[in-house]
Amino acid sequence: MIKEKQKMTTSEWETMRVIWTLGEATGRQIIRIMTLKKNWSPSTIKTLISRLQNKGYLTDNGALRDRIYRPTIAEHEAMTTALDDTISSMCAMCVGDAMADVLTTVQLSQHDIGHLQHVLAQKMDDAPETVACDCMPNHWEDLK
Repeated sequence: MIKEKQKMTTSEWETMRVIWTLGEATGRQIIRIMTLKKNWSPSTIKTLISRLQNKGYLTDNGALRDRIYRPTIAEHEAMTTALDDTISSMCAMCVGDAMADVLTTVQLSQHDIGHLQHVLAQKMDDAPETVACDCMPNHWEDLK
């Protein structure tokens, strides 16, 4: 189980992406791939694997040799959680502009774009004219 508020570092994300892509992987496979991909030392990769296990993102089969690692969370779920955490820490009034800026820089398939257009069209029906800033608590002016 994922320990609450144990966020992955960028290096841990890189390692998890390999494991998610493979579905499961031995330590040797992870080391070979990450050495090719990032030129990291085997000890660095082993440390990352250990951290991911301690945080609850990876489990293993308990074998002494050729241990097999499996993710405990689906990639989509982890990505959605990370994005939700990031967005919830931003000013609600500025999220739309930030998302639009990001969308201009990321590569999207035609299917992705169509899906986004569909989601946005559905949200348009219930969207407020403006979104209020949520940076300060209600009645904060009373504290002056």
